[in-house]
Amino acid sequence: MVKELIEVGLPGEAEIDFFLIKVDVCNLKFCRYFLSIAYVASLFPGMHFLQRLSSFSNICSTLVLRTTNALLAVICSILIYEIITHLKPSLDDKKSTLQAVILSLYPLHWFFTFLYYTDVASLTAVLAMYLLVLKRKYMFSSLFGVLSVLIRQTNIIWMLFVACVGVLEFTKIHQINNVRVDESRVSERKGAQSAHSEGVSNVSNLRKRRFSTNMDVPNNFTSQTTVSSTPYASGLLDEIQVIILKSWHLKWELLTSFSPFFMVFVAFATFVCWNGSIVLGAKDAHAVSPHFAQLLYYSLVSAVFTFPVHFTLGQAAVLLRSFRQNRLLTFFQWFMALTAAFLSVHFFSIAHPYLIADNRHYPFYLWRKIIRYHWSTKYLLVPLYTYSWFSIFSSLVKSQQKIWTLAYFLASAATLIPAPLIEFRYYTIPFFFFILHSNINNSKSWLLLGILYLAVNCFTLFMFLFRPFFWDHEAGIQRFIW
Repeated sequence: MVKELIEVGLPGEAEIDFFLIKVDVCNLKFCRYFLSIAYVASLFPGMHFLQRLSSFSNICSTLVLRTTNALLAVICSILIYEIITHLKPSLDDKKSTLQAVILSLYPLHWFFTFLYYTDVASLTAVLAMYLLVLKRKYMFSSLFGVLSVLIRQTNIIWMLFVACVGVLEFTKIHQINNVRVDESRVSERKGAQSAHSEGVSNVSNLRKRRFSTNMDVPNNFTSQTTVSSTPYASGLLDEIQVIILKSWHLKWELLTSFSPFFMVFVAFATFVCWNGSIVLGAKDAHAVSPHFAQLLYYSLVSAVFTFPVHFTLGQAAVLLRSFRQNRLLTFFQWFMALTAAFLSVHFFSIAHPYLIADNRHYPFYLWRKIIRYHWSTKYLLVPLYTYSWFSIFSSLVKSQQKIWTLAYFLASAATLIPAPLIEFRYYTIPFFFFILHSNINNSKSWLLLGILYLAVNCFTLFMFLFRPFFWDHEAGIQRFIW
C-alpha cells in the first residue's frame, strides 16, 4: 500500500510545481527555478550535481524524490524520540518509543511523507535545530536553522523561538548551578564550624549558646538562597523580570553562545530587504495578509487532534477550577479573548481564491460545509476556538514556564497570521512544539490518539488512492489531499 502510494500516477496538485522545478534544476535552469517558487526548497539544487554522476542518473525521478521524504520521515521519528527522552527523562524507553511512533503518525505529517512536499524536510530541520539547542550545541543548531530557513522561509520565526528557548534554558541552568555553589559553600561552613565545636567542647555553656546563634546565620542564608533562586514561581511579569535580569548578568556568555543565531537573522533580514518580500516567486499569491482567523483555526485543529486531553470533562473541570480561583482575572481574560476572536472572525476571515476554487483540498469542504454553511456559523464557532486556546495554554503551563508559553503563542501567531490561505500543513510545526511540551502522561490518552491518527490516515489514504476524480476544464486525474 505504501509503495503504491509513493508510485501512484503523476504528481498531484501543488506537488506538480515542485516536480517542474526539479526538472529545471536538473537541467541547470536555475533562473527559472528561483523565479517560479514561493519557498526555497533547498533539496533541489543538490539534485543536479548528483545527477552528473552516472550512478545517479535517475535521481530526479518521481519515485526517488518521493522516497527522499520517506527517508526524512524516519530521521524525523528518531528526532521526536530523542526530544521526548530529553524533555521527559523519567519516562521509560517503551513509553517514549510509543509516543514517538504515535506522533510520527500525526495525519498532517504522515500523509505528506509519501509526496514530494517540503513539509517533512521542514519539520525535520526544525526539530533537529531544537534538539541541538536542548543539548546546548548552539553552533550546530544554528546551522540547522540555516537549513530550515532555506527549506521554508517562515522557519525564521521558529529559529528565533528556538533561540529564545535556548536563552531560557541557559539562564535556568546557570541559576541552578549558582544555587548548588551556594549550597556547597554553606555545607563547607557547617563542616568547619562543626569541627571547631568539637575542638572547643570544654568551653562554657554561654560560649556554646553564642556558637549556636552563629550557626543560625548559614541556615537563614540557605533558605533565602533557595527561595529567591526558585525559578519562575510567580506570574508572567515576574518571570519576564527574572529573565531580563539574569540575561543582563550573563550577557557576554549569551552573546557568545547565541551569536550564530543572530548572524542568521541578520542575513535573512538582508535577503528580505534585497528581495522586497519573504517570498521568492509567486508573490501575488502569497502576499502577507492580516489573517487573524487562521490562529483560531489552528487552535481548534490542534485541540481536535489531541481530543483525549482537551475535549474531556476533566479538562473542562480544570478550566472551571481556575476560574473559581481567580474569578475577576479569569473573567477578564475570557472576555478579552472572546472579543478578539469575534473581531478576528468578522474582520479578518479571508477566503483565498485558491481555497474557494480548489476542491481537492479538505479545507475547501470544511469552509463550504461548516464555516460558510450559514452566516452565523463562523460566529458560533468562536467559543470553541477560545476554549481550544485556553485548553492549550492550561496544558502547556503545567510543564512549561509562562514566558515559554507566551513565546510559543507569539511564534505561532507570527507564522500563521500572515498566511492568507487556509492550509493545515502550516499547522504541523506549531502542533509538534505544542504536543511535545504538553503534560500528557496518561497511557490511555496516547492510545486514543494513536487510534484517531490511524483512522484519519486510513481515511485520507483511501480517498487519495481509490476516489480519484476528473475536471472538465483540465486533463488528468485529480486526488483528494490535505
